[in-house]
Amino acid sequence: MSVKAFKLVSAVEREMLMGDKNYINIECIECCGKNLYIGTNDCFIYHFLLDEKISIAGKITFAATKQLHKYLGLKKPVSELKAASALTRLLVLCDNTITLVNMMNLEPVPTGARIKGAVTFAVNENPVSGDPFCVEVCIISVKRRTIQMFMVFEDRVQIVKEVFTPEQPCAVAVDGYYLCLALTTQYIILNYNTGVSQDLFPYCSDEKRPIVKRIGRQEFLLAGPGGLGMFATVDGISQRAPVHWSENVIGAALCFPYVVALDDEFITVHSMLDQQQKQTLPFKEGHILQDFEGKVIVATNKGVYILVPLPLEKQIQDLLASHRVEEALVLAKGARRNIPKEKFQVMYKRILQQAGFIQFAQLQFLEAKELFR
Repeated sequence: MSVKAFKLVSAVEREMLMGDKNYINIECIECCGKNLYIGTNDCFIYHFLLDEKISIAGKITFAATKQLHKYLGLKKPVSELKAASALTRLLVLCDNTITLVNMMNLEPVPTGARIKGAVTFAVNENPVSGDPFCVEVCIISVKRRTIQMFMVFEDRVQIVKEVFTPEQPCAVAVDGYYLCLALTTQYIILNYNTGVSQDLFPYCSDEKRPIVKRIGRQEFLLAGPGGLGMFATVDGISQRAPVHWSENVIGAALCFPYVVALDDEFITVHSMLDQQQKQTLPFKEGHILQDFEGKVIVATNKGVYILVPLPLEKQIQDLLASHRVEEALVLAKGARRNIPKEKFQVMYKRILQQAGFIQFAQLQFLEAKELFR
């Protein structure tokens, strides 16, 4: 049964990006606060400011204002963008090279600092160096079966470690000293400091695109066999039941308490609290789904959209209105980490009371008595 957890709202229309140039495609996106960056197949970076507007009726819309665009001078697509806001730098991967550019004017740093030979890269959101003016970056190197760790400063980069892997890596996420890697035939956890690795489960990267995503401290979300979204900790165990995706998931994102997945036809929303599918949104030709500081963004080749979450209280009330008491209580308990303690206690008491009356009306007196208690 469905819950209305998200609304899909357009953020950047195709005309704003490409006008009548049909050959331009969106390759990657990055969002940092109100700053939205788009990398395209013709080697441009676009910078927009996103303004969220709420009408009197509570309807949310986004107005994107184009700041500037910059040609990187190559005939290659911009394949990845990551913001390092503490350094006011944007890390740009194009033609196997990561270049540092200024977040505001998109100019390369004067020193020309860059990382060469990168297939893909990930930023460590749980850094080990303790230096606030440094970003730790892990790259999958063009050298076979090689991972490299770098420290990126405002105007220079420094290699820290090179690690060899048992098979060719094709996707990576980082947490502290731990790397979660998709290799050719399996996922592994690798501690790059000690060199100790742990196999997670098999996976064939030739058949499907692997998904490796850090979702919290020492925990990752992976696209497992049989269309399962699997959770794994750095110890190689799973503390949550998997969610059932379709076989051809392209991307996944987390917006607690939901896991959002994209395939070639739909966006699906599963609850991490009871693993049930809660919502399905038709979405054709999507190829990017990412979350940025709690904001979930999806993109086709031509446009960018934001998945706006409905307030959890509204979702709980909708569940109670359709007499889905158990689901409402599970969601209410899960909402505890998103709501201040005093406000949560008042809200939770009211929800228990409402749920009690619903059970009472259905002559479930024992359950109602427990809830009223």
